[in-house]
Amino acid sequence: MKTAILLVLAYLLGSIPSGIWIGKFFFKKDIRDFGSGNSGTTNTFRVLGRTAGLVVFAMDLLKGTLATCLPVIFHLDVNPLWFGLVAVIGHTLPIFAGFKGGKAVATSAGMLLGFAPLFFFYSLVFFLIILFITSMVSAASITSAIFVTISSIIVPFIWPTILPSFNWLLTLVCFALTCYIIYRHKENIQRIKAGTENRVSFGLNKKEK
Repeated sequence: MKTAILLVLAYLLGSIPSGIWIGKFFFKKDIRDFGSGNSGTTNTFRVLGRTAGLVVFAMDLLKGTLATCLPVIFHLDVNPLWFGLVAVIGHTLPIFAGFKGGKAVATSAGMLLGFAPLFFFYSLVFFLIILFITSMVSAASITSAIFVTISSIIVPFIWPTILPSFNWLLTLVCFALTCYIIYRHKENIQRIKAGTENRVSFGLNKKEK
């Protein structure tokens, strides 16, 4: 019973529509009516600015982390990844926002932070490198998701300090989320191919102000 209750709590945590709430409460805007129409971190940066974007990113990240830590906090003998995955599902299908949510990147990263902190920072470095090279959040998100999935298999054998042992569920969850992230970024992929993808004001190909 406790496990079921906490899984529901993980879903509700994931369902918190950070970008929508921040936009409505502090800016009187529904960010879904602007920019890409997405409720996630990148569109928040684009529509509401850097400060709001950082707050939304932190909230989306930490709700994944907190959900993943629930079985540890409440002393349950259940793999924390299940709770993190449920939070990601909540983020993508939020009950508080008509089941239309974000692209799962920040909350998935939060799940990774809660499950394997060193592996999270290892993956974050790769994300920042790709972001610096491309100046595109979408490209960094997609390639990082693929990188994390492959790394979840390889790293335990070559760098166990970062990820001590191979965990089949971690690899399975990473693979499933990678497929979903690629699917949700299909329009971004088309714009990348066409050379029209939005760029950020960071990196080698940054947007001109």
